[in-house]
Amino acid sequence: MSGKTTQKKSWFKGLNKEFKKIVWPGKVELAKQTVAVVSVSVVLGVIIALIDFMIQHGVDILVNLG
Repeated sequence: MSGKTTQKKSWFKGLNKEFKKIVWPGKVELAKQTVAVVSVSVVLGVIIALIDFMIQHGVDILVNLG
């Protein structure tokens, strides 16, 4: 049991060391990245919606031909 406890403590110490190495972005950089992610998400959403609309419209035309 003591071995597992020692392993866990060692693991958490290593985790804490690695966590301290993280370089967090500043507010300006975070805001820019957030705007970029939201913008790309919206653009891709619109593109997917347009493709979906065109495919649905094409299927409707094909179904109504028969």
